Amino acid sequence: MKFGPIYIDHIGIATAELDGASDFWNLLGLAQAAEDETVEDQGVTTRFFSTSHEPTKSSAHPPMVELLEPTSEDTPIGRFLAKRGPGVQQICFRVGDLLGLIQHLKENGIVMIDEKPRMGAGGKRIAFVHPKSTGGVLVELTESPR
Repeated sequence: MKFGPIYIDHIGIATAELDGASDFWNLLGLAQAAEDETVEDQGVTTRFFSTSHEPTKSSAHPPMVELLEPTSEDTPIGRFLAKRGPGVQQICFRVGDLLGLIQHLKENGIVMIDEKPRMGAGGKRIAFVHPKSTGGVLVELTESPR
């Protein structure tokens, strides 16, 4: 079954404050996106950093680092920070066929948080896989543009 190509899209890092958390990624030389985005239904403001200024041979979209700041304490990222503190919150894979992959995972006993895609940052369709099916890692799936 082919649901790809499959690439690492981004690694999400929870932080209490975007500006302070951005210093390292800027010093490292990653390219900061021009605009932050607030995703109201997820209660988060995101800031992306690109690992490359140029497309790679395997992808027009290089892997990113996504900083995640909660809009309030009673949001998924707010609760994550209260329980675990700042750090890696999720890894996201970009796939060619999101609906097909969700169905395939469900048919093979994988527990999905989202059984149907929803809208995420950048207007991308996303779905989350429950950490109990991935060895404790929150996995986000997003679909490559067609």
